[in-house]
Amino acid sequence: MAKLPGKPRNPPLSQTGSRLNRAARAFRSGFRRYPRAIYESIWMKNDSDPFPHLPEVLQQLWPHDLAVMWLGHASVMAQVHDLTIAVDPVLSDRIGMKIGRRTIGLPRIAPPPLPAEALSGSDLVLITHAHFDHLDRPTLQRMASPNTRVIVPTRCKRLIPPGFGEVIELAADRAIEFDGLTIQSISPAHWGARKIFDRRRGVNAYLIRSDTQCVFFAGDTAHTEAFDSLTGVDLAVFGIGAYDPWEHMHATPEQAWEMFDKIGARFLLPIHHSTFELSDEPTDEPMRRIRESAGDDFEARVIVPVLGEVVVVETAESDPVPVDNHTPGK
Repeated sequence: MAKLPGKPRNPPLSQTGSRLNRAARAFRSGFRRYPRAIYESIWMKNDSDPFPHLPEVLQQLWPHDLAVMWLGHASVMAQVHDLTIAVDPVLSDRIGMKIGRRTIGLPRIAPPPLPAEALSGSDLVLITHAHFDHLDRPTLQRMASPNTRVIVPTRCKRLIPPGFGEVIELAADRAIEFDGLTIQSISPAHWGARKIFDRRRGVNAYLIRSDTQCVFFAGDTAHTEAFDSLTGVDLAVFGIGAYDPWEHMHATPEQAWEMFDKIGARFLLPIHHSTFELSDEPTDEPMRRIRESAGDDFEARVIVPVLGEVVVVETAESDPVPVDNHTPGK
């Protein structure tokens, strides 16, 4: 009997070799930082709270139709129309698994610009996926409020600590109407496991539209064509770091610029860099490479992220204006 054509039982040797090489590079990369991080997590004392008073973050955002604040790594505060939105808020000194009163994992390179309590009262929290550097339970516990609703990917609801008004699971490639906004989930090229074996958790990018504004949060993603059909985006937020040796799950700066440019967004806020040592590239390399990729468009289209700075984008005709007069692109 003739054998019907089908999927090869084993991957080609070249593909297998590529996977083994990638796994070896990933192991070496992790071994350079995680043993030390674990040791320090156990034996070093935690620093005291560096914030003598609570910054009025929400009050800085509320007056604007579209404003954004980078909090380090992939954490962003945004004002879109009438809603204040926290995206992947992570403001802990370390990220990782909680054992007793200690967090076992990587430390921040620089301290957070504000305490998690300053975000309490946000209208909405968006979680892109369950990785520890995007879903930080200690931060969420400290900012929990019955006035705040949380949107998460599938199978992530139980990871959110109590204290929020509502937790909504939004499946991939679905949309929800939310207080005058349409929030659409889009599948990026990433995965959502919290731990090694729970790989059935979802992962979302989010497109947020009001009558006058449109913001896209790509979350973590490798290079993908999944966003190519997006139109009318005012502000796109793309990760540009943690690509060496993780390019198969985190886009390089060149790939991030290509995805941003394809959707024709007006402005790019580059994130996911210079906060946690997740990879092997130098800390300042992602921003240098995004500047080179953007070329002459850098000054006009890239918002250079400054920790804790509110950048306002009011209308389709205006340029982004930081509230302390820092000039984007310089």
